[in-house]
This record gives sequence, structure tokens and C-alpha cells, in this order.
Amino acid sequence: MKAVPPDLLPGTLDMIILRVIAGGAMHGYGIAQRLRELSDDVLVVGEGSLYPALQRLLLNEYVRAEWAPSENNRRARYYTLTPAGRRHLQAERTEFTRLIGAIQRVLETA
Repeated sequence: MKAVPPDLLPGTLDMIILRVIAGGAMHGYGIAQRLRELSDDVLVVGEGSLYPALQRLLLNEYVRAEWAPSENNRRARYYTLTPAGRRHLQAERTEFTRLIGAIQRVLETA
């Protein structure tokens, strides 16, 4: 299986992580599994990409984290979206949609 492509648009990983946790609190492993599931195994996000992105989102106050027991009763850090994160996600989705539309127009007319 391929990992997240190195040429993934900047900021896209943060945006899709925010989108996944918009549905409720999740721990890192759960986020990675959900991304993989939703993308039909195209987006395989490794720890080396996921946890720095989560740390960045924490520092920007787009998510908050708290420790709690996981499904298998191990201690895990659960991430939830903040109001600032929800606003940021909406702004990023709007910009991403605009960018993808522009790329599609170029591909269709070039």
C-alpha cells in the first residue's frame, strides 16, 4: 500500500484530519484508520505524518486533546475539533474546492 503521496497539496492533510474528527473525538490510530477507510486505502497516513500534523493543529488551537482509555483499555490521546478548528475547516474546504475547480478547468481546456 502506498503512503500519503509526497506531492499532496500543502495543508490538505490538516484539512482531512479536521474533517475526520469533526464527527467526534478520535485517537490518532483511529484517525489514520478512518482516513484509510474513507479513501478506499488510497490515503495511508503514517505516524511520521499524522502526529506532527496533530501537533500543528493543537498549536494552532484547531483541536484540543485529552487522555482517556481506548477501546482496548489502553491510554490514548483523543482529539476533538474546537470552534476555531471548525471555522478553519470550512475556510480550507472553500479554498480547496476553488483550487480543484481551477485545476479541472485547466485539464478540460488545455
